[in-house]
Amino acid sequence: MFRKGNKLYSILTGACPKCHEESMFKNKNPYILSEILDMYETCSNCGTKYKMEPSFFYGSMYVSYAVGIAFATAAFLISFFVFKANIHIVFISIVSTLIVFLPIIIRVSRNIWINFFMHYDETLSKP
Repeated sequence: MFRKGNKLYSILTGACPKCHEESMFKNKNPYILSEILDMYETCSNCGTKYKMEPSFFYGSMYVSYAVGIAFATAAFLISFFVFKANIHIVFISIVSTLIVFLPIIIRVSRNIWINFFMHYDETLSKP
């Protein structure tokens, strides 16, 4: 399930959606905030252009909303039902979760967005 050829692999690793060989991001660590959005123009393995048109990744903002809701829901469920926290602590845990995971949410949202439009081609991957 989590190997090359699967969209989930590209989404979670940030690999090129066409060949799954190279990372799309210049720095793999999303917590270096000054470089969080720095991406290569093209894949060095297959030559895929990541930014298909100007402002292409603006659409990932819609995806980030859904991903943020998923993280917030998980924080709510864990804090409220597992730890039996009161509503104030639940609110703090949701906000804290969103702040801490914001760089990951941004990256995963970009990965999901580009994977809507590009598909894996096994002929492009390295043997």
